[in-house]
Amino acid sequence: MWFANFFIAGSITMVLPFLSLYIDDLGNYSDSYVQTWSGWIFGITFVTAFIFSPVWGKIGDRYGRKNILIISSTGLALSVLLMGFADSVWELFSLRFFMGIFTGFIPMSQALIATQTPKHMAGRVLGTLQTGSITGTLMGPMIGGVIADAIGYGLTFQFVSIFVFISAFIVFFGIHEQQIKEEDDEKSSYTSKEVILHIIRHPVLLVVMIISLFIQVAHFSIQPILSLYVGELHGPENLALFSGIAFSAAGLGNLMMARRWGTIADRQGYIKILIFLLFMAGLVYFPAAFVTNIWQLVILRFLLGISIGGIIPVRTAYIRQEAPIAMQGEVLGYNTSLRFLGNIIGPAMGGMLSGWYGFSSVFFVTSALLITCGVVLLAAVRKNSSSAVDTAST
Repeated sequence: MWFANFFIAGSITMVLPFLSLYIDDLGNYSDSYVQTWSGWIFGITFVTAFIFSPVWGKIGDRYGRKNILIISSTGLALSVLLMGFADSVWELFSLRFFMGIFTGFIPMSQALIATQTPKHMAGRVLGTLQTGSITGTLMGPMIGGVIADAIGYGLTFQFVSIFVFISAFIVFFGIHEQQIKEEDDEKSSYTSKEVILHIIRHPVLLVVMIISLFIQVAHFSIQPILSLYVGELHGPENLALFSGIAFSAAGLGNLMMARRWGTIADRQGYIKILIFLLFMAGLVYFPAAFVTNIWQLVILRFLLGISIGGIIPVRTAYIRQEAPIAMQGEVLGYNTSLRFLGNIIGPAMGGMLSGWYGFSSVFFVTSALLITCGVVLLAAVRKNSSSAVDTAST
């Protein structure tokens, strides 16, 4: 599964550094038009992903997550292949929309591994799995930048689709999904109503899932315009390559710390570490608004990767801890759906903010949003602890 995540993450992120440049190459557009449409085209994939994630999660609970992973990777490969033949902004927009139906390979792989892993070591195992996608994310933008500069944007999309197809073969031939038995007091299946009620009755779990939305809004607000920001700092020379370096810097920090954050959270508590990481990420994002050269931005992106590195495995491990086995796929599906909703809002918000108020405004808003999430989660934990004490004393 590590190698499949590596190929998926690497292949998809290969095209991110030049997505806005590809849009600009499709016609004679103004900078504001390119920035705004970069946000919409980047985010539209997650509209359909938002709708389909709980559906795939529920199907995975019933029929196995391996089958869903094969369908997902095959659909992604076909979508990316066709993007290389796009002739207009609307064609690219439509293909990114279609791609969203199959987006969710990495979250589904996390659900598969989470259900196969004992609760007490879920953070470490999910952190290890995360390194696969991080390594792909780290290498993908740089490789994609080099390939795009060498052969052009359209051919790069077609080249990338080959690696996504390889992921489908890796899952088909290399993954064996074991059926995990429920505990004696657990049901073997749950209705969607029961799943939703379970989430609502666990307030910290509910807050963690809602915060997933805002974390993605914050994190993805800068993604579609990062290459444009790099161009403003560095100039047009080897722009795709330097955009790839800026993308990959966060991946390097993420790679270094993802497994370690998972291990620390297994010992110290998932919520405690999650709150810490939210505050840390918010503080790191803020100074990126004031950088004056590309290398300052790269350093801050690296520090951001260190802080962001533990959020996904720690959050997934906490959900694994709070949800019965037979509903984990659907609960993680709802969490993924909220994340994809954030992926819709974030790029659109980032594109519009940068178009109206400049690039710095995106970093200001993002920093404030992450710190606010940390404050809200801290308040929810304290309120829940107080309620538990009051209940125990009556």
